[in-house]
Amino acid sequence: MRDASHRTPVPSDPAAAIADLRSRPRRTVLAVPGSSVKMIGKARGLQVDEVFLDLEDAVAGPAKEEARGNVVESLLTGGFAAPTVVVRVNAWDTEYTVRDVTDVVGRAGAHVDALLLPKVRTASEVVALDLVLSQVEKAAGLPVGHIGIEPQIEDALGLTNINEIATASPRVLTLVFGPADFMASVGMRTLTVGEQPDGYAPGDAYHHVLMSILVAARAHGLQAIDGPFLKVRDEEGFRRAAARTAALGFDGKWVLHPAQVEAGNEVFSPRQAEFDKAEGILAAYAHSTSEEGGARGAVMFGDEMLDEASRKMALVVSARGRAAGMTVSDEATSNG
Repeated sequence: MRDASHRTPVPSDPAAAIADLRSRPRRTVLAVPGSSVKMIGKARGLQVDEVFLDLEDAVAGPAKEEARGNVVESLLTGGFAAPTVVVRVNAWDTEYTVRDVTDVVGRAGAHVDALLLPKVRTASEVVALDLVLSQVEKAAGLPVGHIGIEPQIEDALGLTNINEIATASPRVLTLVFGPADFMASVGMRTLTVGEQPDGYAPGDAYHHVLMSILVAARAHGLQAIDGPFLKVRDEEGFRRAAARTAALGFDGKWVLHPAQVEAGNEVFSPRQAEFDKAEGILAAYAHSTSEEGGARGAVMFGDEMLDEASRKMALVVSARGRAAGMTVSDEATSNG
């Protein structure tokens, strides 16, 4: 378990710090209301890749100030198992955003990896957060540019401007889908967040939105994160929703309850057979393209013909498996 007093040293170069944050696994991203000290305490021990302490939708207006204090105290106390700790500030259409940044980063910025910015509609909103962050970092004596930004896409205008949003700041780490507000913004006929709207079958009503987010993320070297599935005790439904976005290529998904954590980590990690095959492909291709292997550009692997494109596909699976701590199985090693 990581403790706030024993954090991994931040690279002195802001670009290196942001690159490190972008490369971290985000299979499961745990949302925790900043107003609940009890829930923050439980979140410390959960084996998720990222935890974000929420000052936005999970906190009612009268509780915003108290929630900021809870979040600051929790960050200073540390002890989160998650390697990446984030705070979701309020959107720019509220009166809370600047206070969120100045209070949280100004008092506990050394323990914040990134800020999650909700309801992003234009690139200027990301630019504004970058500017405020830089000022607060300077005032607090923190390295400028080391805290990342995770924009959340939650309406039609945000999706339309997604490429500009993705490139609005060198701090941007991920693009995050916010399904509930997005569904409302386009008038989708459903009240169940994360599920397909009744009457839309077959197919996936979110496919265009998800692919637009994914393509923009990949075009600009970012991760793509799916939003929540609100029926927290419906593990089968969560797995079904997570499997759709994992199959597309998303890096992870929000989890709202401990019951979703194990399933999320499993769904967004390669299956053992997939990982073993990817490692085998990489080894076979490396040998075939070496002088020892005849410097061939293509090679047979079982009954499949491999080429450079095959290697790139295998690299994706291998990287995700290794990030999840996977190793080649004994069976695959003996068969190799």
